[in-house]
Amino acid sequence: MRMAEALLFAAAEPLDIDSLAARLPEGADVGAVIEDLQKTYESRGVNLVRIANKWMFRTADDLSFLMEREAVEQKRLSRAAMETLAIIAYHQPVTRAEIEEIRGVSVSKGTLDVLMETGWVRLRGRKRTPGRPVTYGTTEDFLIHFGLENVGDLPGLDELKAAGLLDGRLPPGFDIPTPSDTGGEGDGEFDDEGAEEYGAALDDHLAQEKGDGD
Repeated sequence: MRMAEALLFAAAEPLDIDSLAARLPEGADVGAVIEDLQKTYESRGVNLVRIANKWMFRTADDLSFLMEREAVEQKRLSRAAMETLAIIAYHQPVTRAEIEEIRGVSVSKGTLDVLMETGWVRLRGRKRTPGRPVTYGTTEDFLIHFGLENVGDLPGLDELKAAGLLDGRLPPGFDIPTPSDTGGEGDGEFDDEGAEEYGAALDDHLAQEKGDGD
């Protein structure tokens, strides 16, 4: 348990079970070790939490105010970027044309680039339809920033209504899809042997953005 504690404390990024198991003695019950560490730290200033199916130490929620002076003030995303991010999160993998259809307006130049530079959106693959358009999805950094174990933890229709984020007079048949990042049409084409395919998709994305500015 002390070895796992040291690894998690020193790690710059969250660690998954396999990464921990590789450093612990052979045959160690990593699950039991994690459970013991969670119990040990549940009442302390830092807690052991699971984010994106990985483990990390994080300041206890009730002590977050202590970090306020050290927090870096980040530039707010535009409303268009937030809407685009929400559509990608709930509908991934999704193409640019599908994003525009859902929003009802065109995706302005640079919106997707901003989200990709932030590290919250990535290319997911090409959709198997005529033209094979590029699809987009969220990243692990997106999950870590918003404190989600997976995209399935995003709030559903009832939760959004309860939070007052949706108008009570919704149109008939209005629904919110159940988000999933476990794969789908367009996934699995950008593996280690598909660098050329990935490069071509990225070129397509950049060409689309450049075309918007012409």
